[in-house]
Amino acid sequence: MQPRVDLISLGVRSVDAARSFYVDGLGWPVHREVPGEVLFIQANHGLILSLWDAGQMQAEAATDAPAGIPCITLSHNLAGAAEVDSVMAAAETAGARIVAAPKTQPWGGYTGYFADPDGYRWEVAFNPGWAVDGGGKVTL
Repeated sequence: MQPRVDLISLGVRSVDAARSFYVDGLGWPVHREVPGEVLFIQANHGLILSLWDAGQMQAEAATDAPAGIPCITLSHNLAGAAEVDSVMAAAETAGARIVAAPKTQPWGGYTGYFADPDGYRWEVAFNPGWAVDGGGKVTL
């Protein structure tokens, strides 16, 4: 597994309130949005910040609602489902706990989740709509 982070997802109580803070308050540009569900912000070269409805995120990442800090996943995007399977196996061999075996998701991608030794969730994903151009701009 290459050492990189492609997408940071924050589970938020209200996507509308998060939009108000990040977009209206901080002036961060919207890359793509599904109103009330998820908001994507181009954060850096090849990096997206996702502000995702916490309930939906917790269901997909196989985690409970937090008592304090909301759910967060670090995403590692790959070119195909076979690569997802390979990285998940390598992570498990390295000591990760598989919390959600890879599967095709309703939105069309293929994802699995593992927890590192401290419990942090990593999403290993193939997203057929994900592309990064030479300038680092992400297409979703």
